[in-house]
Amino acid sequence: MKERFETFTVLINKISRNIKKIKNYEMAEYGLRSTHISCLYYLYSADSVTATDLCEKCEEDKATISRSLDYLESNGYLTCVAKHAKRYKSPFVLTEKGREVAKKIRDKVDRVLDEISMELTEEERIQFYRSLTMISDGLDAICKRFDEQE
Repeated sequence: MKERFETFTVLINKISRNIKKIKNYEMAEYGLRSTHISCLYYLYSADSVTATDLCEKCEEDKATISRSLDYLESNGYLTCVAKHAKRYKSPFVLTEKGREVAKKIRDKVDRVLDEISMELTEEERIQFYRSLTMISDGLDAICKRFDEQE
């Protein structure tokens, strides 16, 4: 049991660190960090996204997303379409500069995913994501029980 716990936690942490390192390395030329990349990626995929949507998609808190959006907006990557009283409900869209960078991000993500899964068959890839989803859902259920006890 101890070995299973160590393997699971070490591998999950290592994967998370490596993803962040790859994001930061690949986007250093643009002055972008890991969270900026996730925001641009989701905006590119959806055309228009609110800060609330990004919090959910990126699994980040409001403060982190707010800082990321402020940075991206002030550096010309995106713009806020409508100025609602609450900024979190206002849709954001990519500028031309943002679309260009977001397309490069998407292309790099695709290349990395192709490279890391080169040895997997399509069936193995499907089973991997199914298993990973089940693990994530199980951990979410445990955390929700903690929240209910508070």
